[in-house]
Amino acid sequence: MEKNYRTDRLVLDMLHVADVDFIFELVNTPGWKRFIGDRNVQNSEDAIAYIEKILSNPAIHYRVVRLADSSIPVGLVTLIQRDYLEHPDIGFAFLPQYAKQGYAFEASNAVLHDVCSAGKLQTLLATTIPDNSSSIQLLKKLGFAFRNEIKTKTDTLHVYAVTADKLHKQH
Repeated sequence: MEKNYRTDRLVLDMLHVADVDFIFELVNTPGWKRFIGDRNVQNSEDAIAYIEKILSNPAIHYRVVRLADSSIPVGLVTLIQRDYLEHPDIGFAFLPQYAKQGYAFEASNAVLHDVCSAGKLQTLLATTIPDNSSSIQLLKKLGFAFRNEIKTKTDTLHVYAVTADKLHKQH
């Protein structure tokens, strides 16, 4: 996932340390803390350390979603190979002021179709806590279906899955 993506309204590019202010704001939103977890990012230095940790891990790929006309960062789409899942996990998080405008669907859909095309991945997973109804609704709109429930060290998660074959049939 080294490439950048472009849609009609958005540009998705790689996370950089220069995104420190955006990351600080995003990880401290109530939605991030409730549905993803408190990352204990209290200041810019913590945000830089958080970004550097992500960038140093080859199993984690963060794309910053920016408005195409202004380059304002509005959210993230992630692909993470988690040690407790057999396939990569797609995720998304957006600043609250940019929610409910179709950006998460547009950005996630671009990444999803790219990584599931040309044989890159046959199956993609997504995880969420059971009461994150907005994420569940978006996953279903993207073509994901509930697969199973798992328990991690800290959470009970619902796992959703989509296959490349299913995506090709949708289009």
